[in-house]
Amino acid sequence: MAADAHDPQIQVLFDAARAVQRRAYAPYSHFHVGVAIRARSGAIYACCNVENAAYPQSVCAEGGALSMMVAGGDLRVDEVLVVGDGELLCTPCGGCRQKLREFADLDVKVHVAGPEGVRRTFTIDELLPSSFGPEHLVDDHGGAATDEGDGLDADGG
Repeated sequence: MAADAHDPQIQVLFDAARAVQRRAYAPYSHFHVGVAIRARSGAIYACCNVENAAYPQSVCAEGGALSMMVAGGDLRVDEVLVVGDGELLCTPCGGCRQKLREFADLDVKVHVAGPEGVRRTFTIDELLPSSFGPEHLVDDHGGAATDEGDGLDADGG
């Protein structure tokens, strides 16, 4: 599914993602990624990937943007745009798909872009079909666990 290239809401996300993509710290892979997330509040959170010589310690752009969103007081994603260079689609990695799933409904759009603009649009469900999410966990009373009143303290216990 392609996005409307003339949609001003998507253009705002694209511009934010491209701006941070230029700041990516990718001295090892040379693969610069920028992400912009529109939260349900309307706020936009943009971040880039930050690599580390110890690769597992690197931070993907999506994870960074989600952390910024949570730190900003938002917990729900309304729309995402990921931009990368190269000829292939720069879709979120598997781990980032799961991270996005935590904060987004299954029908949330994830726009995948190159330098020229949006190349394709997916839903969270298309990127991570038959996924496991917060609603699969049950609280002590048999209902779905939520971020409000789930009985867990800060360390999850």
